[in-house]
Amino acid sequence: MTHQFPALSEAQKKELHETALRIVAPGKGILAADESVGLLAKRLAQVGVENTEENRRQYRQILFSADDRINSCIGGVIFFHETLYQHSDGGVQFVKMIRDKGIMVGVKVDKGVVPLAGTSGETTTQGLDGLSERCAQYKKDGAVFAKWRCVLKISDVNPSKLAITENASVLARYSSICQQHSIVPVIEPEILPDGDHDLRRCQYVTETVLTAIYKAMSDHHVYLEGTLLKPNMVTPGHCCPTKYSPEDVAMATVTALRRTVPPAVTGVAFLSGGQSEEEASINLNAINNCPLVKPWTLTFSFGRALQASALRAWRGHKENEKCATEQFIKRAEVNSLACRGKYTGGDSSAGYGVYGSCHSY
Repeated sequence: MTHQFPALSEAQKKELHETALRIVAPGKGILAADESVGLLAKRLAQVGVENTEENRRQYRQILFSADDRINSCIGGVIFFHETLYQHSDGGVQFVKMIRDKGIMVGVKVDKGVVPLAGTSGETTTQGLDGLSERCAQYKKDGAVFAKWRCVLKISDVNPSKLAITENASVLARYSSICQQHSIVPVIEPEILPDGDHDLRRCQYVTETVLTAIYKAMSDHHVYLEGTLLKPNMVTPGHCCPTKYSPEDVAMATVTALRRTVPPAVTGVAFLSGGQSEEEASINLNAINNCPLVKPWTLTFSFGRALQASALRAWRGHKENEKCATEQFIKRAEVNSLACRGKYTGGDSSAGYGVYGSCHSY
């Protein structure tokens, strides 16, 4: 006989839902500052900065020291484990700096992607072992939400049924574990933009993947009101010869979500997926102006699309830190407008591409 045993208390549900609502409050999105040591090494190398712990700390400090202007733009910051325990030059813990601004603290909890045997180069994500204990510790250390990234690829044979099913199951199990510790899970099933597939193909794959994910969420009794979804926008592959307008991207994206994501989900915070800063903002703006009914908050959870200009401005020089922080604030304000459908565009300096194929975090 089908029966659901209570997974969460009413108090836990209330806390989870309220936290999710605060993260994606009107005009607010998420700063994804959870790049791993290896990924940040690639970003720093692009501007000639050595990948040391001190340089990583200095760079994160540039973002976290932004003034009160970001308080109305950023609802949450995703930390990497190392960053969660670092301090500013003045000895203030980064977590305290963020919380003092009224911004929610999150942390990346997965352990990275690993090959999925029997597939054509597909992956699953590891890190479930010990996750409950890590969540308990992160909660004590100030984190109230978490992120877990799974990766799927589009090709003539991918994504396979095995990859879709396995990654959906992993995301659901992660979500359930987080919620047991009153931590809001951010669910990230990224469909990579590598390839020459068109918009329609990406939309179909996105719908197929999200359908499997929310079936798994139901099977695992995940409380949807206490979750956030971090999907890709529906875009063509980077090598696709056909060019699509932001309105095309918006219609395909919102249609895919409407067909697959339950209205109970509190918010959808898009990843930038290798788009330039300006491209991501314009597409987010178009999504929020799409004429279809949208029952969720539609906002951003950007890494590169919030940071690329700041990183280029900094280049490892202390005298550039204030300028770099200003660049970050500028992009935060732009995306705050975009997630309300009020951005008019026009920043050509933010059109610089930051995409790398098959990027792994």
